[in-house]
Amino acid sequence: MMTHRQALEVLAQRRGDKAVIATMTSAGIWPDLADTPLDFPFLPSSMGQAPAFGLGIALAQKRGVIVINGDGCTLMNLGCLVTIAAHPAELFLVIMDNGLYEVTGGQATAAVARTDFAAIAAGCGIPRTYSFADLDDWTAHAEAALHGPGPVVVVLKVEARYGQKTPKPRRPISEQLQRLRKGLASMD
Repeated sequence: MMTHRQALEVLAQRRGDKAVIATMTSAGIWPDLADTPLDFPFLPSSMGQAPAFGLGIALAQKRGVIVINGDGCTLMNLGCLVTIAAHPAELFLVIMDNGLYEVTGGQATAAVARTDFAAIAAGCGIPRTYSFADLDDWTAHAEAALHGPGPVVVVLKVEARYGQKTPKPRRPISEQLQRLRKGLASMD
């Protein structure tokens, strides 16, 4: 098993020049690992909406976008997987699967220990799906998973942490959006 931070550290090292949208717990950790104009800690985020936001950027900008979503957020909008499959783009959806609604009190999700998000994504028509429960395995295969044609779904099984609070944004959302716009424009 790996911690949430360990999984994100590997992602930060292998992301390349992709924009990164991080939600919930990941949005609290990500700015410690990467804080460029192409990094968007999506707080406050509406659970389940980040994949659509990332898909829009990937389609409009014709560039790679990584969305870091929780398993609870993914459950809130499983339909995003069908939409992602129907509109191929360089979108890399990373699902942090800890079996909890971590930032709302640590309640178990309905999917815990019985749902295979990678299989669901494949069943929706996403051609490349991966699942990693071990840090060494994720480290060894992250480069391949995060490069090449999208869309891609990567499921990372991470340790559950109880009693987490919703992270606070480090910058106002308007400032974050302005930074992201400038970052995307500079890559044209």
